[in-house]
Amino acid sequence: METTPSRRDTIDVRVREVGPRDGLQMIAQFFPTAEKLAWIRAEADAGVREIEVASLVPAKVAPQFVDAAEVIEGARKIEGLEVMALVPNLRGAERAVELGVDRINFVMSVSRTHNLKNVRREREESLADFKAIAELLRTIPSARRPALVGGLSSAMGCAYEGEIAEADVCLYARELAALGANEILIADTVGHANPKRVKRLFHAVQGEIGTLPLGAHFHDTRGLGLANVVAALDCGVRLFDASLAGLGGCQFVPAATGNIVMDDLCFLLDSMGLKTGVDLMKLIAVREIVARNLRDTPLFGAVARAGLPTHYVSPAGSFEPAR
Repeated sequence: METTPSRRDTIDVRVREVGPRDGLQMIAQFFPTAEKLAWIRAEADAGVREIEVASLVPAKVAPQFVDAAEVIEGARKIEGLEVMALVPNLRGAERAVELGVDRINFVMSVSRTHNLKNVRREREESLADFKAIAELLRTIPSARRPALVGGLSSAMGCAYEGEIAEADVCLYARELAALGANEILIADTVGHANPKRVKRLFHAVQGEIGTLPLGAHFHDTRGLGLANVVAALDCGVRLFDASLAGLGGCQFVPAATGNIVMDDLCFLLDSMGLKTGVDLMKLIAVREIVARNLRDTPLFGAVARAGLPTHYVSPAGSFEPAR
């Protein structure tokens, strides 16, 4: 197996790369399989321990993931990497189990309209699928059983319905937790969130799910992505999705621009003295793999543009950049 050097024994905040899935899902240009795996290997080598590598949907729906099985197989050979795949239904979860992923990201939307457009199901049908997936996973020996993420999209606003009721987010978070989720992931799919609302919503959801791990998936559509991260940190959230160079969006919401930038997120956390285990210099260098394969796609990131501060030394003590 390929090996990924461990950069630390413990971390303060989990950062999960979603670029190979969320970042690429809207891009028509096919990102070559070997290059996807080069990206995943390089980012794992930089210290990112969790990567969502593909979406297990029919190729006619998302041609970018026609090679999902090959990508998952290659990613699973990287020692120390937790491989996650997105699934919209029971069939996708069955395939994820067959392929041996470590974590299944089941996605449904709190918005009825977005759920119908995104996964072609009523929300109650999605809950039924989630229940069936949880029951399937309970038949698998614990040593081989993937963790199950209950992902709630459009939780802070919907491009079709506008405001989303906090009570609805709490309802579906509670339902997913009761059905067997190992983790709840709250997603601001189209960038409606603001720090005040983040604090209120995350505190409310925590009141429903207790000590179950709660993660955040923010988009930077209106420039508040990292401000929302700080608000979630204040609520005790210690898991964040992000995408290298800020790639991403929702194919059913044209105005939904990319995820928060992984490199900027890691710099934010590192500068606050929070350990992520990620080597910023190595992480920034991974952008070259993305750039050479997506020459016509805008890449974002303040740290990549401006560089690290002069004589910057990580407060977390994990590395010191070259002078």
